[in-house]
Amino acid sequence: MSSGYELYYWPGLQGRGEFVRLAFVEAGVEFMEVIDKSNVPKLLSLIKEGTLEGKPISHLPLAPPILKHGDVVIAQTAAILLYLGSKLNLAPADEADKIWAHQIQLTITDFVLEIHNTHHPVDNAKYYEDQKEEAKAYAKSFREGRLPKFLGYFERILERNPKGPNHLVGDSITTEDLALFQVVTGLLYAFPKAAKRVLGNVPRVAALHKAVGERPRIKAYVEGDKRIPFNQTGLFRYYPELDD
Repeated sequence: MSSGYELYYWPGLQGRGEFVRLAFVEAGVEFMEVIDKSNVPKLLSLIKEGTLEGKPISHLPLAPPILKHGDVVIAQTAAILLYLGSKLNLAPADEADKIWAHQIQLTITDFVLEIHNTHHPVDNAKYYEDQKEEAKAYAKSFREGRLPKFLGYFERILERNPKGPNHLVGDSITTEDLALFQVVTGLLYAFPKAAKRVLGNVPRVAALHKAVGERPRIKAYVEGDKRIPFNQTGLFRYYPELDD
């Protein structure tokens, strides 16, 4: 039986859609992803015209990922995960903890943008090669300052969790744990030298990454053929000259 969830994202990219996919994978909930190239016009009509299946929608998305669930249409990764968390049993039960978890998710969103900017620090519409020198300078600053700052922050969150250091919030897995797992995995791909060096100073973050990666459904998904590989058109990109 279909769950009724539809995810819209660009074909061939993990991108920000991967944070949503991991939530469905961990929960064991089927969803339909509109990723075939033949469906790109449907996605474009959503973000350019605000129409879905020929009908106008009032909650206009600016860009994917976009989730459709019945009459509900949601854009922005953090908003989608806020919506899915309780439905997939991947959110704290306590209201204050839900807000705290969402705050963490928004911080992860900020971190992801800074990671993206390491290869596109000037103009998203231009190629990496057109801003390579600026990217080198930005990436150096990121490796030396922002990378340890963000991972250190998540380390402190784990250290101060009243329920123990195994999760960012509470004592069971949440979409925030899954999101941090994805970020660390992407960093190890894009910045293998710098990421490994910084992870040596944040053992709780490293342990969470390992633990999430060993969860049966996540492990099967990551090692299987359904997961889109990291590539040089995605959010996390590997350029040797940006790593150190």
